[in-house]
Amino acid sequence: MPLHTDRHARRAPRKMAALRLIALIALVGGPAQAQSTRAEYLRWFDTDGDGRVSLSEYQEYMSHGFRAMDLDGDGVLHAGELPPGARVRTATTLQSHHRSLTRMFDRLDINHDGYLDADELTAMP
Repeated sequence: MPLHTDRHARRAPRKMAALRLIALIALVGGPAQAQSTRAEYLRWFDTDGDGRVSLSEYQEYMSHGFRAMDLDGDGVLHAGELPPGARVRTATTLQSHHRSLTRMFDRLDINHDGYLDADELTAMP
């Protein structure tokens, strides 16, 4: 097997773990009620009301769960701050969480305009 393929194979489990952690963090801090429309969902993120979601709005909204779980407020999720059953190899920082969110935002931004519309925001990454 070529070296570059082996390197990518080793990264895949870490990427999946990061995506699972992002999903877990989003679930913990997100609104309890279900959104009824894509437009309503977009409004939860769209703090400036311009009808689209910027990277900073996306990171801010998706970090509510992180902040709720960060009991000591140090910007790092330690094993004791994670829900039972959550497994990570190292503590997760808010900064690394934002880097993961940036990568997810870039995948969702299908038209590469630097913003998410309602369709992009609700699409599967």
